[in-house]
Amino acid sequence: MAILSKEEAKKIIDKVLSYSKADEINVGLAGNRTGNIRYARNTVSTSGEADNLSLTVTSVYGKRMGTASVNEFDDKSLEKAVRRAEEIAKLAPENPEYMPMLGPQTYLNPPSFAESTAKIDPEFRAQAAFDSIDPCVQKKIVAAGYLEDNTGFSAMGNHKGLFGYNQSTSVDFSITARTEDGLGSGYAIRDFTDVSKLNTKAATDIAIQKALASKSARALEPGKYTVILEPTAASDLLRLLTNNLDARSADEGRSFLSKKGGTRLGDKLFDERVTFYSDPMNMEIPGSPFSNGGGGRFGGGGGGIDGRPQEKVTWIENGVVKNMSYSRYWAEKKGVKGVPPPSGMIMVGGNDSLADLIKSTEKGILVTRFWYIRAVDPQTLLYTGLTRDGTFYVENGQIKYPVKNFRFNESPVIMLNNLEALGKPVRMGGNLIPPMKIRDFTFSSLSDAV
Repeated sequence: MAILSKEEAKKIIDKVLSYSKADEINVGLAGNRTGNIRYARNTVSTSGEADNLSLTVTSVYGKRMGTASVNEFDDKSLEKAVRRAEEIAKLAPENPEYMPMLGPQTYLNPPSFAESTAKIDPEFRAQAAFDSIDPCVQKKIVAAGYLEDNTGFSAMGNHKGLFGYNQSTSVDFSITARTEDGLGSGYAIRDFTDVSKLNTKAATDIAIQKALASKSARALEPGKYTVILEPTAASDLLRLLTNNLDARSADEGRSFLSKKGGTRLGDKLFDERVTFYSDPMNMEIPGSPFSNGGGGRFGGGGGGIDGRPQEKVTWIENGVVKNMSYSRYWAEKKGVKGVPPPSGMIMVGGNDSLADLIKSTEKGILVTRFWYIRAVDPQTLLYTGLTRDGTFYVENGQIKYPVKNFRFNESPVIMLNNLEALGKPVRMGGNLIPPMKIRDFTFSSLSDAV
C-alpha cells in the first residue's frame, strides 16, 4: 500500500531536508492506490489496480529553481534526488516571480477520507459493474461505463518548518446507455468521497430511461429557448466561470472581470440569487487543507502546491463579485493578502427538485449535458458546444418528446443574468451545483449526432 501515515511521511521529508545544501528546499511526498473497471458493449474490457509513491524535491539558489523526482526511498536515492535538484537549480535561469518559501502554517483537517472507499477491492468493482450492466442487458440497452476509485495522501515540508499532510479518497462513475439501433442515448455521472453513497444501478436506470426516451428525436428550429439544465449540464458551463476568477488575468485586461481602469471586484455581475463559495470542510465536497495552485510549486510563480492554507471563501455573493484568486507573487505585487484558488465550488441553490423545475416550465428544453465545449471569447466567457445524451422538449410542465441535439453559443455570465429558478445542489465533478432554469439560452444550429 502506497499510503503513508503522517508520522511516516514527516520522517522521510525531514531526512530529505537534512541532505540539502541549497538556499531553500521544499519536499513533496504523495502516494495513492488507484483502482478501475471499464466496460463497453455490456462486457468488461479492462480492470486494474496500481500503487504509486513518489517524492519531489525543489531546490532553490537565489531565484533559480530546480526540481527532481524519485520513487525509490533508500537513503542513497533520496540524497541523489536532492543533488539532482540542486544541479538543475544552478543551471536554471532566474525566475523573476519567485517567492520565498512559507514558514509554518495552520491547516484545517477536512473530512476528505472515507474508510469505505479505501476498502474497495476487485470484487466490489466487479459487483458495481454488474449492477450497471445487468439492467442494460435485461432491457436490450448497450452500456459503456467506467468506475475509478482513489485512496491517497499528500504531504509537504520545507527548511523553514512548514509541514502539511492530508489523506483523501474519491470514487467516480459514469455510464452511457444506448439503444441497440443507436438512435437513443442516455448518460449519468456520479462522484463521491464515500463510496457507500454510490449506487451504480440507480445511476444506470436513469441513463437507460433517457436512452429509451430519446429515440425518434424531432428537429426544433434553433433560437433562444428557456432551458432546464440538469446539474451535469449546469456544471459543464459554471466551471468555465469559476475557473476564471483569477485576479492577475483581470488586472491585465485578459478576463471577463476586467474593465477600463481596474477590475469588476465589488461589481454586481449576476442575478442576486447567485452565490458561490468554497469550503474545504464541507461534508459533501471536502477539499485539500492547502492550496494546489496559483502560487508556484511550493511558493514560486507558476502552478503547483504553494502551501497556503485553504479556508472558507465567498467568491460571489448575491450576484456581486467578492473575491478573486491570487498567486503569492501577484498578491504581494498588488499589496493584498490574496486567497488561493479553491479546490471545489459550492453554488447556493433552492429546495426544488429537477422534477419541480420541469413542472414549472410552460415551454422549454431539458438538457442532460454538454460536450465538446470550446472558447469563443475569453473576455465575455462566450463558449460554444453541443448538447448530448438526452435533450427533450418540455411543454405545460411535462416532457413531451425528444429533440435533436443543438449547438449552443452562450456565456455563463449572461446565463446567470437570465436565471429563472434554482433547484437543490448536488455533487457534480467535485462541486455542489443545483439544477437551474434559464431563459433566452441561445441554440445556434442543429446537430445530427445522438
